[in-house]
Amino acid sequence: MIITQTPLRISLAGGGTDFPDFFEQHGGCVVSTAIDKYVYCIAKERFDDKIYVNWTKKEIVESVDQIEHELVREAMRKVGVQKGIEISFLSDIPAEGSGLGSSSSVTVGVLNALYHHVGATPTIEQLAREACEIEIGILGKPIGVQDQYIAAYGGLRCFDFGPGRAVKVTSIKTTRTVLEDLDNMLMLFYTGKTRQASSILSQQKSNIGGKVEVLQQMAKQAQQVRQLIEAADIDGLGAILHQGWEAKRKLAQGVSSSELDEIYERAVKAGALGGKISGAGGGGFFLLCVPSDKRQAVRHALANLREMPFRLERGGSRIVVNMQRY
Repeated sequence: MIITQTPLRISLAGGGTDFPDFFEQHGGCVVSTAIDKYVYCIAKERFDDKIYVNWTKKEIVESVDQIEHELVREAMRKVGVQKGIEISFLSDIPAEGSGLGSSSSVTVGVLNALYHHVGATPTIEQLAREACEIEIGILGKPIGVQDQYIAAYGGLRCFDFGPGRAVKVTSIKTTRTVLEDLDNMLMLFYTGKTRQASSILSQQKSNIGGKVEVLQQMAKQAQQVRQLIEAADIDGLGAILHQGWEAKRKLAQGVSSSELDEIYERAVKAGALGGKISGAGGGGFFLLCVPSDKRQAVRHALANLREMPFRLERGGSRIVVNMQRY
């Protein structure tokens, strides 16, 4: 039996510039961090030749082609596992529509589990690259590549994309004190709404040609966030988050709504320095930058929402149980 633990993420700046349609021509940049909320994948060899997949439903099939869970199906094809396995998932947050990159954490986590199931040890880069190949290349999802990379690498990272297909992964240089300051200033609140991101992302992808200047501005914001963190200027982060939120709302309809705008206004009035919806928008989690002396006021202002306490996670997808017999 193999169990993988793969982190979820919050994107601080640059989200949207990680679409291949944009960065292969113009270059992109994202600052993202893994958090201590996870997707767990359990892969266990079966005595018989059937394939069991346990997620929101239970699948029992005879062949890989019959698997309904498309991420599992394509991961099994990629690794070459054909039969005699049971795959299950557990998650710390709602499985879909959270805006915390859960789908890519599933893809990276199941790839990691399957490779170890067959006795192979994939590299971090391989997990990220192959997860992108599955989600974007094979399944044609209208998404970027930051989620797969941060799920595989973990930590607080700056990703430079393109021009071309190259991805440069940089660990942001900072101190333990700065990381603790980030832990103490960032807050997540669940809006109570999950949504299928595909409709917003499809629109965002189709709009890229007319939004180049906005996306270039967002890539510069990611570089600014990196510079602020490396300079230990965490207080300046809120203003960049706010600018990123204003830019993000221009990328597609449905990113925000009157209800989400009202939540944000309450938070800012209570003392938040800035914030944004995590992920594509339309629901999921609100990320806010809040000084420590204003956190209680923000909690009171958003008392109708559920806060999700979290800390930054330094690691990426990892094996937490390996009881495999070769």
